[in-house]
Amino acid sequence: MPDATIFADTQAEPKRVYVWLDWLEKQLPFPVYRVTKGDMTAEMLRIRSRKNEPEKGDWARSLIPSYVKNRDGSKGIMQRVCTHDYKILQIEKKVKELANIKRGEKEIKVTQWIGISLDEAHRMKPARQPWIVHRWPLIDAGMRRSDCLKWIESHGYPRPPRSACIYCPFHSDVEWRRLKEEDPEEWNKALEFEKNLQEVKAKTHNIRGMLYLHKSLVNLDMVDLSTASEHGQADLFGNECEGICGV
Repeated sequence: MPDATIFADTQAEPKRVYVWLDWLEKQLPFPVYRVTKGDMTAEMLRIRSRKNEPEKGDWARSLIPSYVKNRDGSKGIMQRVCTHDYKILQIEKKVKELANIKRGEKEIKVTQWIGISLDEAHRMKPARQPWIVHRWPLIDAGMRRSDCLKWIESHGYPRPPRSACIYCPFHSDVEWRRLKEEDPEEWNKALEFEKNLQEVKAKTHNIRGMLYLHKSLVNLDMVDLSTASEHGQADLFGNECEGICGV
């Protein structure tokens, strides 16, 4: 049995994830620690000035892998640092505290379980720190995501939501459509964020292209999601190799 579990909160998860976590905390025989670096949404929308180099203009941080339409018509994708800064580092910080890890520790002191399933085995990755060893209990048990859901249903537990930021560009078309049809409040938050992100970038100078949440490079509310189960953008969480997001 684990000693504890840690949830790294970007403060941008859907409401249903927090409701699930509230329920889960009451079921587990070990503590759940919630850690956060702060409000990731506000951090991305905050315009900064270059005090030492004002001639270069204002700038804003880009944390998520937004899609970019450059002025010459070419396409690109922004660097993804959200998982590293807002999840991995915050989890490591809490683990160090709980395990009383001293600076420079080289001996393995912590076994960290990561909940990716067999169909996500490509996301398995060694620990970044020498004092941590990773284990993937669902993969060890040969369980796919569908097996996990069957197990949960057979025990009478509520179906868990996938943990990912509301506006994550890695969402598949199926997930975008689910958000639009089942969580209109969250869908509208994603639309508002995309609009705000584009407005911020228009006022800054570190990114010259237009940013979008969907690979099609059109605003999310204009994307055709009617055939999401057959065509369109696939689930891109496989690109998040650490196995922390989209589980």
